[in-house]
Amino acid sequence: MSEIKVSSEEMKLVLTKLFLKYSFNKVQAEKLAKIHTESTIDGIYSHGINRVPVFIDYVNKGLMKIDAIASEVASMGSLERWDGNLGSGILNALKCTDRAIDLAKAHGMGLVALRNTNHWMRGGTYGWRAAEQGCISIMFTNTIPNMPAWGGKENRIGNNPLVISIPRKEGHVVLDMALSQFSFGKMQSLDLKNEELPFDGGWDSNNQLSKNPKDIMESGRALPLGYWKGSALSMILDMLATLLSAGNSTYKIGLKKNETALSQVFMCIDPSNFSDTHIQENLLNEIIQFTHDGPPMKIGDKTFYPGERTLSTRLKNQKEGMVVNSKIWEQVLNL
Repeated sequence: MSEIKVSSEEMKLVLTKLFLKYSFNKVQAEKLAKIHTESTIDGIYSHGINRVPVFIDYVNKGLMKIDAIASEVASMGSLERWDGNLGSGILNALKCTDRAIDLAKAHGMGLVALRNTNHWMRGGTYGWRAAEQGCISIMFTNTIPNMPAWGGKENRIGNNPLVISIPRKEGHVVLDMALSQFSFGKMQSLDLKNEELPFDGGWDSNNQLSKNPKDIMESGRALPLGYWKGSALSMILDMLATLLSAGNSTYKIGLKKNETALSQVFMCIDPSNFSDTHIQENLLNEIIQFTHDGPPMKIGDKTFYPGERTLSTRLKNQKEGMVVNSKIWEQVLNL
């Protein structure tokens, strides 16, 4: 696979020009370029630079409304419902995250349920954003049916990404995971490198579990993490996102030709409302240190808390530049 190095400054400049060309205003274009670049810096290429051609395809197909933005449709104290009006999933998620943070600052906890939105790209973006504002967050989204429920043969549940973040002075704790054993974005990245998955990630066309990302993507049947447990969690998150937002379920989304009009939840908690803020950092560090101190299975390995490797990848890419697939970069430049 041919690769090139791109600085964050160059990527933001190129992407800003790209989004301006496709009729986003200057503020929107700069936000979109920033988020896609930050995801790439953090090593999440699948929902950073690699996803840009798909993003533009949605714009060209009219699935994403350039001039639309999320708007409030109902308010119940610290709980609100918003409609994304089929606007950019990134711009909608940023707005709803910020609103959930504001509600948490005012009430201790705030929840915004969003319907009719598009793909939010890297869900962890909004977890990091909440943590930077001193808030704990729990966020999730439903998707098209892209996994079989445990014991089933056809895709009937989504890999519904789940984000949980906790602010911490020495480095925020941020869990960002799809409910498939491997996200389709991860499988795409490994396929571009002609690499296999380290563990079985789904079924091939012969109904056999496989480590080959291409075979799994062609069958479209990913393996739920934790087998039956991941299957159950996927259904629960879909139920919550659908009920709280009064939006589309994975079933309804699957009736469409493309993945659009999703339902999402953004919940934030402001821990500064508790009287024991002076010990919160110590409690987090105690848990992390206990895990770090455990002996590794293999010499030279170590354990990590959620988000730890993202921070090290971020520092490395900020210093050395990002290694980008040259074919993807050429696609972006041609767009």
